Amino acid sequence: MRYDTPSLERWNSRAYDSSFGYVSTQGAPLVDLLDPRPGERVLDLGCGTGVLTAQIAFRGAEVLGIDGSPAMIEKALAQYPGINFIVGDAHDFTVVDPYDAVFSNAALHWMTRDPGAVIASVREALTPGGRFVAEMGGAGNCAELTAAMFTAWREYGLREPELPWYFPTPAEYARRLEQEGFVVRLLEYFDRPTPLEECPGGAADWVRMFAGSVLEGLPPEIVEPLLQRVNELAAPALRRETGWMADYVRLRFAAVRR
Repeated sequence: MRYDTPSLERWNSRAYDSSFGYVSTQGAPLVDLLDPRPGERVLDLGCGTGVLTAQIAFRGAEVLGIDGSPAMIEKALAQYPGINFIVGDAHDFTVVDPYDAVFSNAALHWMTRDPGAVIASVREALTPGGRFVAEMGGAGNCAELTAAMFTAWREYGLREPELPWYFPTPAEYARRLEQEGFVVRLLEYFDRPTPLEECPGGAADWVRMFAGSVLEGLPPEIVEPLLQRVNELAAPALRRETGWMADYVRLRFAAVRR
């Protein structure tokens, strides 16, 4: 496989697994939808720390995990030394031998530079009839969290932050898949309110982990009060007696290469 290392911020892989392990846990049904079988070759695109990659391998498939974060891949290699992982750019990769399936959980929405190029790369990595099974954030994902951020930034006289994700509508992504030579077999769009059980800092912790790029270049002395204001604004919609929630909306699909 040829790949280009993207210019991404270094993810905190330890914090990701300890505080946001639900990302992998909630991906388990997606592995069931993929239904990997012994002897199949599967590519896990945006594999993170490799938790779901390992589940696919456990079912007997030969699997390769690829992720743009060196920190994530470093941890995946340490946790699962018997599985192949590489750092790579999903927008532009090639494979020597095609795969039976490409799998992706909670990753496609980070591939913002050219979503169509990602789908085209997936198509070229698959055999004819190969499966593309994935779940990502859909339109409206994190709407309350995002609104709180925008309001806080405005109150502090800051320019509206450039968000590091892409949350398409079902129709938009289905059209992209079809344009790149896929037949969509399943498309689901649903709310998934998610407890942030390991986030004592609430929405502020979420912003630090998933939108840390919006804090870059800000005067250091305003970062904490700014994030506290995000918490105050998000709390009416997202804080419960039991803790904080994230207002997730998911887009799940299964498509087949023509």
